[in-house]
Amino acid sequence: MPPTDRPPPPPHDHVSSVAGPTDRWLTLPNVLCLVRLLGAFVLPPLAIAHRPVAFVITYLALTSTDWVDGKLARWLKQESKIGPKLDTVADVTMYGGLLFGLIWIFGNTLIGEAGWFIAGLVTYAGSCLASIWKFRRFPSYHTRAAKISWFIVLVAVVALFLNGSIWPLRLATIAVTLTNLEAIIITYVLQQPREDVPSLWHAARPPAEERA
Repeated sequence: MPPTDRPPPPPHDHVSSVAGPTDRWLTLPNVLCLVRLLGAFVLPPLAIAHRPVAFVITYLALTSTDWVDGKLARWLKQESKIGPKLDTVADVTMYGGLLFGLIWIFGNTLIGEAGWFIAGLVTYAGSCLASIWKFRRFPSYHTRAAKISWFIVLVAVVALFLNGSIWPLRLATIAVTLTNLEAIIITYVLQQPREDVPSLWHAARPPAEERA
């Protein structure tokens, strides 16, 4: 009787079966990033026109897209290679418009807080320069500290518009400064460019595919 045993199938490569980021541009998360990017250019005109209510409402709407785009990318499995970069550009543009508007509307109040803003701006510039020098690209780490800073900034802006409170804004600039310092250290620790690094602890570990 001829043998009936068949040779075993080749082992399944579990790493290659995991879907990674794609080259797609047209995804819902990327559309939200574009909305945030383009909407950021509305903030300065609203400030110049002395429309503080419209300004803060527009900022809240734009920053809400920053909260949901990453979650949607994971839930809908729409991660893309361009997504983290587009998200970073949109964030920088939005916060640039926000800073301009705050200075324009609350210039007299914020003039004494210049040192806090300078610390945040200098450390952010340092994080960008460090990544450009080492990896020839802007950082797109999206750390947990950055997410915490996002919330503190939101609270600080609302408090400033509601009752003119300054101390939440100081707390926000401290959080942003520490986040930027962590990003600088992450760039120093990484041996190759990476995106979406939750923390310095994660930066010190190899990527998941290298540990598999």
